Amino acid sequence: MDTRTRDAVMRQLEDDPRVNESEIGVSASDGAVVLSGFIDTYEGKLAAERAAKRVRGVRAVANELRVKLRLPHTDDDIARDAARALILRQSLPDKVQAAVHSGHVTLTGAVSYVFQRDVAEDAIRYLPGVVEVINRIVVETHSTPRDIRKRITETLHRMADVDARHIDVEVTGSVATLNGEVSSWAELDAAGISAAIAPGITRVENHIRIKPRPLNG
Repeated sequence: MDTRTRDAVMRQLEDDPRVNESEIGVSASDGAVVLSGFIDTYEGKLAAERAAKRVRGVRAVANELRVKLRLPHTDDDIARDAARALILRQSLPDKVQAAVHSGHVTLTGAVSYVFQRDVAEDAIRYLPGVVEVINRIVVETHSTPRDIRKRITETLHRMADVDARHIDVEVTGSVATLNGEVSSWAELDAAGISAAIAPGITRVENHIRIKPRPLNG
């Protein structure tokens, strides 16, 4: 048991206003953190995971938190809110739809960019009563792998918050695979987002490793 990392994660959870940490358990060992117990919103569950990833030395997070709502919401209420939320996202085509069952929301339809899948999921995950979001939206592609790889590589090298010198990009069909090393979760996430917003990418396999820079470097 790594008590130092566990305590650091607990402090990070306590400092995040989106997280009600009163029923969250944390264990840590060899850079892996497990979050267990209950939380009151789906948004809070995802925020807790992001908070744990921000702690220095954390290499992996197993999010086993279960959402336990403080106030009940009917599926009808969630469906109405979901329809309204999707309509308000003007970047989403009409083909994107939501189905609700016992607080679990399933998204279906087709979009042109991976970021649109994320926009749809973001629109739903913060709604009251949502326990889980299952994203089955399909990304349609028309670009060539060579063009996609070139665009992703150029985007990475333009980004101020990503050191792209140690990142390799491969594109097979509509799947982008990232390999290499960065110094933080923030860089890893930024690199993944850069690949995801490229036209024609339907999935990103982010295999970038985190190698923190020395404190004196």
